[in-house]
Amino acid sequence: MLKAKDIMTKEVITVPPDMEIVQAAKILLENGINGIPVVENEKVKGILCQSDLIAQQEKLPTPSVFTLLDGIIPLSSNKHFEKVLRKIAATTVADAMTPDPETVSPETPIDEVATLMLEKNFHTIPVINEGKLVGVVGKEDILRAIISRK
Repeated sequence: MLKAKDIMTKEVITVPPDMEIVQAAKILLENGINGIPVVENEKVKGILCQSDLIAQQEKLPTPSVFTLLDGIIPLSSNKHFEKVLRKIAATTVADAMTPDPETVSPETPIDEVATLMLEKNFHTIPVINEGKLVGVVGKEDILRAIISRK
């Protein structure tokens, strides 16, 4: 059975949390990648995906409320509203990234990696060994493995 170490991209491009969003977007586009690990002091702090950048174009959702006896009662959590607002207003990678991303080890079987990608709607997963980033697995890596088996 193939494992993450067999299909991962070992030459990983990373960005720091304080990098400007525009620079990170250029790196994603120029390298034809969907996601990029955010690394600080050799630790993966988050992951920045194209979808995080596209979220900046999202309409700001109006929080649902109702009034009762002249009082305003929110029907939804302010946390979601604040999260969307933070992504829309992001100027640095830290503002837009998904913090504390799911990771796998080099020994994780690719069927588990694929399941994680499908269940969580991930496109890129960092591969961590002894606390250090050693690679990433993207959907393309999974597809290449499937094709090579046939």
